[in-house]
Amino acid sequence: MRIATAQYYETTAANYQRNFNNAIATSAEASSLQRINTASDDPIGAGRLLSLGQQSADLEQYTTNISSTKSALSLQETTLTSIGTALQRAKELGLAANNGIATDSDRKAYAAELGQIQSQVLGLMNSKDADGNYLFSGSKTDTAPYSQNSDGTYSYNGNQTSINLGVGDGMTVATNTTGWDAFQQTINTSRTQTNMTAPAVDDGRVVLSNGTVGTAATYNAKFTGGEPYTVSFLSSTQLKITDALGNDVTAEASKSGVISNSNGANQQISFRGVDLQLNINLKAGDAANPDAAIAGHTFKLSATADTFNTSRSPGNASTAVVTGATITDPTAYNSAFPAGGAILKFTSATAFDLYAAPVTADSRPVSSGTVAGSNATAAGVTFALGGGAPAAGDQFVVQPNNHQTQNVLDTLGKMMNAMTAPIDGNDVAKQQFQGAMEAALGNLDSASNQIGTAVTSIGARGQTLDTQSSTNSSLSMANTTTQGAIRDSDPAEVMTRLTLQQTMLQAAQLAFSKISSLGLFNKI
Repeated sequence: MRIATAQYYETTAANYQRNFNNAIATSAEASSLQRINTASDDPIGAGRLLSLGQQSADLEQYTTNISSTKSALSLQETTLTSIGTALQRAKELGLAANNGIATDSDRKAYAAELGQIQSQVLGLMNSKDADGNYLFSGSKTDTAPYSQNSDGTYSYNGNQTSINLGVGDGMTVATNTTGWDAFQQTINTSRTQTNMTAPAVDDGRVVLSNGTVGTAATYNAKFTGGEPYTVSFLSSTQLKITDALGNDVTAEASKSGVISNSNGANQQISFRGVDLQLNINLKAGDAANPDAAIAGHTFKLSATADTFNTSRSPGNASTAVVTGATITDPTAYNSAFPAGGAILKFTSATAFDLYAAPVTADSRPVSSGTVAGSNATAAGVTFALGGGAPAAGDQFVVQPNNHQTQNVLDTLGKMMNAMTAPIDGNDVAKQQFQGAMEAALGNLDSASNQIGTAVTSIGARGQTLDTQSSTNSSLSMANTTTQGAIRDSDPAEVMTRLTLQQTMLQAAQLAFSKISSLGLFNKI
């Protein structure tokens, strides 16, 4: 077969160019020691490297997230621990004030220190991180979680939203602890009350405390369904308890209502999950017939009635304020008042509507009415107005408090109020003080328990982060190894291949030179 000279030249040039390109590619591979420098080098391998690179970037971000989350949780744990330490000191002061030998002066000194502790705890609850964000406000990091109301109580201004960061594939961890979880849901053990109904004038012979919730499950299952109760003293050694329907439920009280008539003895009566402190104070001349002196004393025992925090909207046109709010129709209140808070909105100086909060464009009032005197009654609640007549468009925010929970700031406030009241020389006042301190100390324990639960949650999240960090490290190492196996070259193999390709190029050049010099004229 004849091969034309032009065809030979074209074939040789194409082969040489291909081998030259291969040698150039191998030379670049030898320089970088990377087998894939462009997608065309290995399309499938390049695609896998792209996926592995994305995974590597994600793992780096997870590492950053874990580090920042650990720092945030550590700061929260330190702050909560400091609050717990402060509450332990508050409990010590409460026990010292309630030891039976402290004087009014001693209690005032304890109250002064409690005030410092309350300020310290408030500051810790409103702590910020290095970026100026509040630790315990939920997602409202620019809002101080706690502020004081006009009546001296404290309200939570944050929300219940967790801020989550990804720390692994399909895994997120909350970086914050909300004040709602750490402080606001502290179970209130002092959510019952007693009121003497007979005799008309308290003679001090029978002192019955407001009580504390000792067993929440029993309280919720039995007590609430039968209130209000009537506690009647039949004699100095026997009491009787009837529920709201008049049923005799004395058998459910400790010792079936049997009490002691020992003068001044502090006795505990347990009834449907509530622990009551009882003191019998016989007077001179009662010893001859103690039953006659005690019989006829009666008390109303019930859950503490809801109270309300009200505030006027900043944009109100008038100077009117709500000076107080009380439940005047329990049935209407229980059936109609919004449990999550309400907005009292005036449509004129005398007409108003009550809405469930928050008010939206399609909101409908749950109750409407007109002002009678200086009172506005809606959904079973009567609001006392002051400061002038309301104007159309005025709005007031109403937040009910059912006393099922109580933040520790309010507990400390009640402790201080109890400690500053004079009781020296007044046995009845002293017994009432002891009942108040028992409730406060119970709430301090409840607050400490809730803070402990929050710290436990932080610890659990920390363990999760440590475990996930180890997992991410293993994945990162595997990712690096896999990328290297796909991308990196074997230096010995590359240099051998490059030497072979260069030798082939030299041989091709020499062969082309020899062949191109052949011709018929060389044979003449």
